[in-house]
Amino acid sequence: MHIRDILADSKPSLSFEFFPPRTNAAWEELYQTIRDLEPLNPSFVSVTYGAGGTTREMTHDLVVRIKQTTSIPPIPHLTCVGHTEAEVDAILTRYAAAGVSNILALRGDPPRDRPDYDWSEGDFRHASDLVAFIKRFNEKGIHPDPRGFGIGVAGFPEGHPSTPNRVDELDHLKAKVDAGADYICTQLFFDNHDFLDFRDRCRFTGIEVPILAGIMPISSLQGMKRMAELAAGARYPAKLLRALDRAGGHPQSVERVGIHYAAQQCAHLLDHGVDGIHFYTLNKSHATREIYANLGLAAANAG
Repeated sequence: MHIRDILADSKPSLSFEFFPPRTNAAWEELYQTIRDLEPLNPSFVSVTYGAGGTTREMTHDLVVRIKQTTSIPPIPHLTCVGHTEAEVDAILTRYAAAGVSNILALRGDPPRDRPDYDWSEGDFRHASDLVAFIKRFNEKGIHPDPRGFGIGVAGFPEGHPSTPNRVDELDHLKAKVDAGADYICTQLFFDNHDFLDFRDRCRFTGIEVPILAGIMPISSLQGMKRMAELAAGARYPAKLLRALDRAGGHPQSVERVGIHYAAQQCAHLLDHGVDGIHFYTLNKSHATREIYANLGLAAANAG
């Protein structure tokens, strides 16, 4: 199902993100997570793609399995760093043959073992180049949907780590949308004011596509530190820090605080007309199911 149809039918959309596991046991745990979350009828699920394309085959295998064994539309991430046009063409051809309808187009990070990575390697310098390439691929008529792939791109409510100039940052985002993106999915954030201001600035700049808010509930203090690394310095509001401090480091209390805070974020976003909420699940189902229940969404979305 093309993302334009998904977002038109789901107002707001509610979606999840998974990553390809690296062990057989982790694969089985993930499939259980998917089974646990499928009754919530997510609008779609996205599947990440490792730095430098390191999980390319695992991403493809997980996407195809979700496509073949569930009712949930899968959206694979695709990063352009280090890839040639021929490689990306081959990846898109495989996804088209599998009936995958959408792609999340990202610039991506270079492999961690290459701190001196030369960005001139490969045929793509920016995510907007990848979006434009996918649009040209769509014109070949290979995809079973005459519109070709739907295309998503990333947005950064707290600012892109490599673009400190916020004016330039929005120009880069608009370039991705102008190249053919159908929607924006944001990086995680913990202060809704950052997201709402980001959304307003996007609209002021002429970006009119749906903007989905990325939410990741804190499940542990260790995970919180890891989030800050992955999100290039995510900001934690004082209100959240005070609540976590009251938990006294007790794991279950920390998790309850994280779920409660994320549920409050979601309720506020829904009240302010968010186009969609995208949950970064870390391949677990408990927190997301609890948030759904706290918001009364489980009953509303069960079908």
